[in-house]
Amino acid sequence: MTNVSVHPAWLPAGAWRPIGSRRVRVDVSGTVRDEIEAACAAHGGELTDAGADLTLRLSETGHDGYAITRAEHGTTVTAATHAGLLHGLFAVVRMGESAFTPGPRVDSAPAFPRRMLDHWDNIDVHPVMGQVERGYAGGSLFWSAGTLRAADLPRIGDYARLLAGVGINAVALNNVNVHATEARLLTDRLPEMVLLAQVFRRYGIRVHLAVTFAAPMLLGGLDTADPLDPAVRAWWAMTLAGVCELIPDFGGVLVKADSEGRPGPFAYGRTHADGANMLAEALAPHGGTVHWRAFVYDHRQDWRDRSTDRARAAHDHFTPLDGAFADNVIVQVKHGPMDFQPREPVSPVLAAMPRTRLALELQATQEYTGQQRHVCYLAPMWSEILAFRPRGDDGPPIAGTVAEMVAVANTGDDPFWTGHPLAQANLYAFGRLAWDPTLAPGEILDEWITLTFEPDDGTREALHAIMDGSWRTYESYTAPLGVGFMVRPGHHYGPDVDGYEYTPWGTYHFADRDGVGVDRTVASGTGFAGLYPYPWDRVFESLTDCPDELLLFMHHVPYTHVLRSGRTVIQHIYDTHFDGVAAVEAMRERWRRLRIAPDVHARVAALLDEQVRSAIEWRDQINTYFFRKSGIGDAHGRMIY
Repeated sequence: MTNVSVHPAWLPAGAWRPIGSRRVRVDVSGTVRDEIEAACAAHGGELTDAGADLTLRLSETGHDGYAITRAEHGTTVTAATHAGLLHGLFAVVRMGESAFTPGPRVDSAPAFPRRMLDHWDNIDVHPVMGQVERGYAGGSLFWSAGTLRAADLPRIGDYARLLAGVGINAVALNNVNVHATEARLLTDRLPEMVLLAQVFRRYGIRVHLAVTFAAPMLLGGLDTADPLDPAVRAWWAMTLAGVCELIPDFGGVLVKADSEGRPGPFAYGRTHADGANMLAEALAPHGGTVHWRAFVYDHRQDWRDRSTDRARAAHDHFTPLDGAFADNVIVQVKHGPMDFQPREPVSPVLAAMPRTRLALELQATQEYTGQQRHVCYLAPMWSEILAFRPRGDDGPPIAGTVAEMVAVANTGDDPFWTGHPLAQANLYAFGRLAWDPTLAPGEILDEWITLTFEPDDGTREALHAIMDGSWRTYESYTAPLGVGFMVRPGHHYGPDVDGYEYTPWGTYHFADRDGVGVDRTVASGTGFAGLYPYPWDRVFESLTDCPDELLLFMHHVPYTHVLRSGRTVIQHIYDTHFDGVAAVEAMRERWRRLRIAPDVHARVAALLDEQVRSAIEWRDQINTYFFRKSGIGDAHGRMIY
């Protein structure tokens, strides 16, 4: 079933042995039966109509999940839909031999009906962003230099299988920054979407398409894209009807509008709701959905103007429109108010639009978390976000507030799928958390380790030691205390403390000789802290109560300000950057002692060498910068340049 030229990730042949070595009854045709046939052929089991160790059949479970019953006479998986039965089969794969030991019934339903992955793939190679924007795993799985990778459809099928294996059921195939060639996927290049949809459909995954708001002008010959213009609305209705005719299960469209130079309804004096609802009207007869991104801000900001705050932008643009969006519109909100930083507060938009369906957008591709050259297991961060309660302990968590979860994909045509073999764990974790946001990050990581490596106890322990705390390690040697960015402009890899400080992008730290941080208080700053409901508005407003890890996001403080740890801000900066390098060096040494597949070992070893080099560069640039700014030395007398 799998392409032998690429790494099998979390579905290696060995993971199927507990199923494929037994007698199995499958009461449906299609993908589930195909998977069982392949497993039995590989491991000596057989399909049977009686006396089965494992039975898979349809029944009325009432949702798109599954039930697993484990009894002395055998194990039974039931589900109301073929997709549910497929997810139940993959659950048995995760359980391994324990699936065939009598135990409590398992009833599992997804927390979110749509669990979506957004690809930022280009058809043509972009002169700046390449084949995949913010991609760190080789080229696109779908296109190469302007052409559909038709010969690679079997590998794309393997990819769909991996996604289904963790519960993902929707995928947007192309970049949200839609260029001229990609725009034509709506029209003359639509047959490429049809082919890709056929591949993903086998695994219960619906395809979505990123579209440009200017498509009626670019493709339809109109002189306007005004969402209230009847001719524009008619063009969208006709065009999307044509898509749905050829792709009956078409998921819908994804739109980035009036953001970073992309066209949108503002040009016509219209709102985001006007633009989204026009597309929603066109898709509604076909069961399609509009995902409208809330990543909208002024990217031509005057750095001298401290009253303008990029962190406020999505809230200021979208919350006045709460209740104005159609039922089949999902407003897609980044998890933080800035841009996928290693540490940000949860976006206040997620708590401010109760009458609008929202999606939580995460970033599996590691744009700001090491670009898949650094080990950075993101599930602990994502779990913190999902568990955050904007209205305090008595209110619902983010996982109970949003309607969907979405992640920007971290995959490409690299043989390991994600460039860094250990970055596979982030894609795995996204799918598992989107199915069940209460799962513990360590539990998810252990599942992934078990499936991917079939490890002995020493290997399992080492991988946990390397990966469990790797997000906080990355945070410790990069931008301190939530201030963010400090990366090299453009490609965003490596340190450049002032790289964005005097640019129009709104990503500032305001370090001077006395202190550092952004004053976002109501009392004296931009007022961002006041956008949160009680009690977090008061917590973030208070210099005393604000969590240390977000201190410089919310406040401008002296270098001598004392944190809850008892250390000053400047000493915290020094200590964490030295400690971060030491932690990465320990990770590298631990990896060197592992006995693991040679190709995986060599790739990760080379990347850990780069991570050590990069962490040292981060440490030395950050520490030197703040030593020169503050004039305050390290209490421990370590080398700072």
